[in-house]
Amino acid sequence: MPDGAVAYVLKGYPRISELFIASEIWRLETLGVPLRLYVLKPADEAVRHPVVDRIAARPEYLPATTSLSRSRLLPWLRRNLPPFLPSVGRVARRHPVGLARACGRALAQSVRARTGWRPKRIYVKELLQAVALADRIGAQGDVRHLHAHFAHGTTTVTWFAAAILDLPYSFTGHAKDIYRGSLNPAGLLERKMRGAEFVVTCTGANADHLRALGTGVPVHLVYHGLNADFTSLLHEGCEACAPDRLRIVSVGRRVPKKGFDVLVDALALLRDRGVDAELVIAGESGDQDAALAAQVERLGLSDRVELRGTVTQRELLELYRSSSVFALACRVVGDGDRDGIPNVLVEAMAAGLPVVSTSISGIPELVRDGENGVLVEQEDPVALADGLARIAHDPAFAQRIAEAGRGTVMDRFDGDTLAARMAGLFAGAPA
Repeated sequence: MPDGAVAYVLKGYPRISELFIASEIWRLETLGVPLRLYVLKPADEAVRHPVVDRIAARPEYLPATTSLSRSRLLPWLRRNLPPFLPSVGRVARRHPVGLARACGRALAQSVRARTGWRPKRIYVKELLQAVALADRIGAQGDVRHLHAHFAHGTTTVTWFAAAILDLPYSFTGHAKDIYRGSLNPAGLLERKMRGAEFVVTCTGANADHLRALGTGVPVHLVYHGLNADFTSLLHEGCEACAPDRLRIVSVGRRVPKKGFDVLVDALALLRDRGVDAELVIAGESGDQDAALAAQVERLGLSDRVELRGTVTQRELLELYRSSSVFALACRVVGDGDRDGIPNVLVEAMAAGLPVVSTSISGIPELVRDGENGVLVEQEDPVALADGLARIAHDPAFAQRIAEAGRGTVMDRFDGDTLAARMAGLFAGAPA
């Protein structure tokens, strides 16, 4: 491993929904990769996963800012600029050429992405964050490489900071951050890729998409893998508790791309066919909460559907082990947002549940229809109900695909192996 630390740049940390990032950081530390953590937004979640407490690197939070989208630029600067001024002064003295380079990038991008004659203002905010980031990194004096998670705002800040410090950078792209054009307007994603040493992404479908942009930068596929906390819980051992009826579990934030409304429709079809089934949906609340509750009431499923909030990893494992099947009806929504390979699918398979999902994005890289799970087309509640009914009516099939699914996770989604792949990429980055 070359001398010097890798700076991880994150929008928020720790985040209950981004356990895969915390697991990656912890595993890299155990492999001897020296890390520093820089976070754009103040910590805003009281609950955190146990693995966070095992991470040695302490996060450094940049100054908080208010929303720029709901404010004019000058009033926003009056409120938000003061905490950044010391960093601006130090960076201007120590890195005048780099600061000019970053300002040029920000100005050019704001003009390229303008609406009518009005330049896009968000790059002013991200430039200030980059200056503060460069100031912190420069003060530490030991960072040799920057790495950002998510390819939109966090990577833009990293792109600017790398220009200031004349340091190499890379980033990991995940889902909507590489597909939704509004998050990287006017060719910004391609521009950031061209400047990067390499790009990482978590599905083969994503990798194909990024390579098709034609930048020539190396794009590496590194799956998320099974997170560290869940892996530890699996090793504790626990017998599954078979439910009396078909118990379907689904997990995720209640937003359209998860397809929970399609799953509720499929449950209604199962009821109408005489299949005794119930559904538990666990996860963070989202903008589909009210619509889902109304749908459940309209279809007369209140006695068959339970909407739970966020659960711990231990509670999640208990939920998997007390259910018959895991289902996730993922879809690509109109603005291009989609899942890659949902981490909960990997977890459910590792826990020994048969899974039913849709054949979109990177999911077929994990689930092979009829071999280690069931895949159906998106937006098709009839096909989804058929797949769930097959699980209910064919226990031998359900057991066979569940065992195959567990083997797939162990063989191809081992978190330690995948973290070693990341460490290898950083080892090859310029010192």
